[in-house]
Amino acid sequence: MKISIHTDGAASGNPGPGGFGAVLQAGTHRRELWGGFRRTTNNRMELLAVIVALEALKGEGHEVTVISDSKYVVDSVEKGWVFGWVKKDFAKKANPDLWKRFLAIYPKHRVKFQWIKGHAGHPLNELCDRLAVAAREQPGLPPDVGYESQAAI
Repeated sequence: MKISIHTDGAASGNPGPGGFGAVLQAGTHRRELWGGFRRTTNNRMELLAVIVALEALKGEGHEVTVISDSKYVVDSVEKGWVFGWVKKDFAKKANPDLWKRFLAIYPKHRVKFQWIKGHAGHPLNELCDRLAVAAREQPGLPPDVGYESQAAI
């Protein structure tokens, strides 16, 4: 089954309150996912949107196209940087907790990435942005434990 995943993340202040949004589509089926944290970064939310969307897929072996406006995420995977970071145990790299989580789900599907320009009127990218912004504006956001524990070091 071919699945498209549109993602976006948003942080206010970077670091600051942040949220992610994702839209999964397969045929006529569509699912929206979102969430937020009290203190995080934009890159973490961009990556988390992809992770949460891939984790939401039922079964394995799906043909997935992730459409993102995050050069950080798209280039890290498509240019193979993240696989080099693994060999060095993510030494001096940001977000190792999320990259490890990504690498646990990534091989379960046939995933390719497509970069699109953000805030350029792409309807599903704009929807993901609205989901991310709304998520970060919710009261009582939980901590992004991965970020806050790394920031305390």
